[in-house]
Amino acid sequence: MNSSFAGIITPECVKATAEVNDWRDAVKIVGGLLKDSEICTDGYVEAMQQAVIDLGPYMVVAPGVAMPHARPEAGVIKPGIAVATLTTPVNFGHKKNDPVNLVIGFAAIDKDAHLKTLQQIVALLQDEERTKAVRNAKTDEELYAALTH
Repeated sequence: MNSSFAGIITPECVKATAEVNDWRDAVKIVGGLLKDSEICTDGYVEAMQQAVIDLGPYMVVAPGVAMPHARPEAGVIKPGIAVATLTTPVNFGHKKNDPVNLVIGFAAIDKDAHLKTLQQIVALLQDEERTKAVRNAKTDEELYAALTH
């Protein structure tokens, strides 16, 4: 599977070197990008945070990588992905994969879209060169380019 996010992420949905204090801020960053792009509602952003509280850090899927999301009915308007890199890594509470410095928030409209999105994210994470470029991006433009080329 192609590891590029071309066609599934917009330049408005990336934030390089975001400054955050904790996991809540990290989720707010990607949630805010999704909300500002009219991909989801405020309620969806809150549901993403609540999912961490209720379900634990299961969304920390690989060393340094969190994928916050919530159920479609929590406020997904249309499918989308937002990616942020963090200047200072934060803990989500995962024993093995904390601290997190790459946050990939997503909104899916149904289970099929959810699985397809997860497959695309896994393909990105398996592409070590692309993942390194994503983590090393210093500007939003560099981050978008790393994700889409």
